[in-house]
Amino acid sequence: MIHKKLKPFPKDFLWGASTSAYQVEGANLTDGKGPSCQDVKKVPEGTSELDVCADQYHHYKEDIALMAEMGFKTYRFSISWSRLLPKGTGEVNPLGIEYYNNLINECLKYNIEPLVTMYHFDIPAALDEIGGWGNRKVIDCFVEFAKLMFENYGDRVKYWLTINEQNMLTLVGPLIGTFNAPKDCTNVTKELYQQNHHMLVAQAKAMALCHEMLPNAKIGPAPNISLVYPASCKPEDMLAAQNFNAVRNWLYLDMAVYGVYNNLAWAYMEEHDAVPVFAPGDEEILKSGHPDFIGFNYYNTSTVEFPGADEKDGTQNDQQNGGVEAGFFKGFANPNLPRTEFGWEIDPQGFRATIREMYSRYRLPMIITENGLGAYDKLEDGKIHDPYRIEYLRKHIEQMQLAITDGAEMMGYCPWSAIDLISTHEGMVKRYGFIYVDREEFDVKNCDRYRKDSFFWYKKVIESNGEDLTD
Repeated sequence: MIHKKLKPFPKDFLWGASTSAYQVEGANLTDGKGPSCQDVKKVPEGTSELDVCADQYHHYKEDIALMAEMGFKTYRFSISWSRLLPKGTGEVNPLGIEYYNNLINECLKYNIEPLVTMYHFDIPAALDEIGGWGNRKVIDCFVEFAKLMFENYGDRVKYWLTINEQNMLTLVGPLIGTFNAPKDCTNVTKELYQQNHHMLVAQAKAMALCHEMLPNAKIGPAPNISLVYPASCKPEDMLAAQNFNAVRNWLYLDMAVYGVYNNLAWAYMEEHDAVPVFAPGDEEILKSGHPDFIGFNYYNTSTVEFPGADEKDGTQNDQQNGGVEAGFFKGFANPNLPRTEFGWEIDPQGFRATIREMYSRYRLPMIITENGLGAYDKLEDGKIHDPYRIEYLRKHIEQMQLAITDGAEMMGYCPWSAIDLISTHEGMVKRYGFIYVDREEFDVKNCDRYRKDSFFWYKKVIESNGEDLTD
């Protein structure tokens, strides 16, 4: 669809950017914080530990002031579960409560709306010791954590996100250090989808509790959505694309919005003997969530073909590669798309297509909670020239405006990331931020902050409410 005239971004559009606690805060065992799964995992060889990260714990006032200078309308960050509840349940850490009170108040000081992610890849290690999300007791622990946040911050936080990229926790949990398999596990897929089921129940309970405790607040999920293309116009490739779309995307949003399992995803679980066990009441709970909006992370699309008859199951390598699932789909490298330095396909038009498809399916307002380019940025004479990031973001913002003109209801845009932080499995060298943090993989220096060229560009974008995207 080619439009003769574009609709403007809404006047109250929430321009901002995102981070997560375990990747940006540092101070990982400071002031009473208990260890999370991220603190006890073995980090990939050649990457730094997560004890310092960008040291936002000690730099948050400086960081929020820089975000205000850019003109942020919102800041999406996560709250560390084990900073509030060191053991995941029970005793509350008052210094943890205080830290996020200070962070939220600092945002509001500059009229920046806090957009809080409740859980971002960092379950308390103490809960992992009892089975993690495989143990139904953790559902109640999560609801306890949610209630604690709503009680302490609900008077100031209007926008909440439940679980960051739950689909990645299921599809690539072992890669990102979040999957805790029982020693006697003989069917990893079944265990993953049972853990996923428990997260879905916990999410629905948290959304219902939010509506009960904070009637003026809004809450929604935050999956990683990657529209899946067929590799060709062969009918079997279209079936493969439908299969992977269901398993990768629609399972999570169908459940969040409608409270039911997607039928194709259910068939996939049946085929893998991975159908989750429902406890009494789960069916009703899952239908009680009713999100007010959808947050979603977008980096790229995916492409699949139908696997051959002799294809065997293969491992998915990252957020993009679909891997091989015998009889369902096989990942395919799209020859029509350029790639980042780290091998991720770049598809701005796919961003528009993803937004259109989601709005057609769910008819809820949407906010982009991650979108960005990881690169090897260089600090030279106090400056960081990152035209590649500006170009990436410009093209995606242009396509978002086209999607708005198509009729999609967009609330805001929060690229990844506000400042440089530790990438999930590629360390400090893979930088995403508008703000450069002067540290290396193993030499943390003073973590001084520098404005990148993209910092000044994004400031102009926000000032013009998306009208001025020029360099």
